[in-house]
Amino acid sequence: MRVSLALMKIAARLLSVGVNQGGCFETTHATTHQDPIFVIDDVVHYCVANMPGAVPRTSAIALGNATLRYGLEIAGKGVEEALKADKGLALGLNCYNGKVTCVGVAETFGMEYIPAYEAF
Repeated sequence: MRVSLALMKIAARLLSVGVNQGGCFETTHATTHQDPIFVIDDVVHYCVANMPGAVPRTSAIALGNATLRYGLEIAGKGVEEALKADKGLALGLNCYNGKVTCVGVAETFGMEYIPAYEAF
């Protein structure tokens, strides 16, 4: 469900950390540290591309901490068993065995979507 910017409070703030992958909002477009914000419908947007790059060591440690368990699951169980055992991990799968397993990717590129469990 998408919320219209018009329903948000005046001067509300939106922060898109995933702007490099298309952003979190329909109104997202990449900005820079030199010119970081823009306003649409009285809502302030901050969409600096590659924000983690401003603190590379800290962001690398945080990314490692957040993703290590998935790597360990895959290493311990193998790709298919790890995906079958962890729905959250399976939701992160975009393509497998030549099939598009992510609805958003399939829609974006006009391709057929196949649920991950059917791609094994």
